[in-house]
Amino acid sequence: MTRRGDATLSSQRATGTVTRIRGDVVDVRFPGAVPRIQDMLHAGALRLEVASLLNQDTVRCIALAPVRGLGLGGEVTASGAPIEVPVGEAVLGRMLNLFGEPIDGGPALQTGQRRPIHRPPPPLEERVVRGAVLETGIKALDLLSPIERGGKTGLFGGAGVGKTVLINELIHNTVSHHHGVSLFCGIGERSREAEELYREMAEAGVRDQTVMLFGQMNEAPGVRFLVGKAALTMAEYFRDELRQDVLLLMDNVFRFVQAGAEVSGLLGRMPSRVGYQPTLATELASLQERITSTRNGAITSVQAVYVPADDFTDPAAVHIFSHLSASVVLSRKRASEGLYPAVDPLASSSVMLTPAVVGQRHYDIARAVRRTLAEYEELRDIIAMLGMEELSAADRAVVARARRLERFLTQPFHAAESFSATPGHRVSIEQTLAGCEAILDRSHFDDSEMDYYMIGALPLVRSAA
Repeated sequence: MTRRGDATLSSQRATGTVTRIRGDVVDVRFPGAVPRIQDMLHAGALRLEVASLLNQDTVRCIALAPVRGLGLGGEVTASGAPIEVPVGEAVLGRMLNLFGEPIDGGPALQTGQRRPIHRPPPPLEERVVRGAVLETGIKALDLLSPIERGGKTGLFGGAGVGKTVLINELIHNTVSHHHGVSLFCGIGERSREAEELYREMAEAGVRDQTVMLFGQMNEAPGVRFLVGKAALTMAEYFRDELRQDVLLLMDNVFRFVQAGAEVSGLLGRMPSRVGYQPTLATELASLQERITSTRNGAITSVQAVYVPADDFTDPAAVHIFSHLSASVVLSRKRASEGLYPAVDPLASSSVMLTPAVVGQRHYDIARAVRRTLAEYEELRDIIAMLGMEELSAADRAVVARARRLERFLTQPFHAAESFSATPGHRVSIEQTLAGCEAILDRSHFDDSEMDYYMIGALPLVRSAA
């Protein structure tokens, strides 16, 4: 029986030839030792990753760049190792690609520490549950869907409802107050957004404590599928070796699923429900289960999730939901009404919203806000058909409170200042609770509901009125 170390040495010396090219799938025959699955191969400047073994001497690979220039019979060299990325403090302040190479025009990274991107999650005995809330300064999130420190939060919504703007605001509000390292991973997103984020973080003075990794939408599906694991490898080093907390922001996890479906189709696997790959649950778990807290530190993840056609029963959305500790649902209806952030207060949830974690006062106010907004939803049809005049005095008071709560939970964002020309506001949890409590305690209002629209803390309402 061949030992693992001997196999590695022989595979490092192995040279094969290309026998088949079909799109981004390349078959390579090795007459000697065959590389292992997930090993990286080199065909000149082109890099490949072994995806499966076809027979005793042929492997099927996914190209990690366009295959132009590669021909049948071309020489391929095995590296004897999986894809590795640089780790450590040298990556801070840099914009990198899947392989840890700078794409910001700066000098090459000066670090000798590298780790493979394919790693198992921490054992169960090393994980810890902290039960603490990460304050974001965004009223709708802190009140109704508090983010767990060391947990996973999903921002769900269709196209154009504000997922990326909300992610950028989270970066602005938490990076400057977060005592640790921040890591942004762009999966299949626009190059314009990468450039804007890089520039804005420099202007905010927080780029030196941030790492940015991008697998953009024009890159090969293999790159988009693997860049999330590269980001996690860097985050795990900060958590495990440097004992720092990490804030990991991913935009967009659905593109990870989409890239996995492309790779699965290229490999010839039979598609599953709605055309997704049959390995959807396994692939998501291999990414999500690495995001956790250990005795050394915590990785707190906020993930934007595109929902196809606003269908929350889509298999990708359902599988992602199952991994999260908090779900923030963005509503197209609220976005069309100009209520930004377009957080749906009745569909969003968090396991942190319990009296034992956030306190009895926070819990009671959040429940009262939800109850008021739910009652308003039930009254909408009556108002549309018969008008406000047909409502009882108690129902009119509910409507007045609900409409002011809806507008109070809007907020001007620092990330949107260039579009709205309105200065952004960061609001503490205490200010949010005090504002909602003041609205809930009143039955009659002399001010206009628009006085509550796009403001910060409630004292600003009185000055505006």
